[in-house]
Amino acid sequence: MKRIISALLWGLLGILLFGVLIQAYYLLIGPVNIGLWILVAIAVMIGIIVASTAYIFEVRLLSNRRF
Repeated sequence: MKRIISALLWGLLGILLFGVLIQAYYLLIGPVNIGLWILVAIAVMIGIIVASTAYIFEVRLLSNRRF
């Protein structure tokens, strides 16, 4: 159960980091010419990828005692 919660939190961190990067791009360079729902879809996909990667690699890191 802790492994699932940890992976979900990493996924949430990925979503929030994507949001921060989009805001920084908007502030420094200019508006993004992509719709809001497309940005939300990209953020969700990033969250899913990060969460699944964290879920898979956590076992390998714990078995090798590298972290």
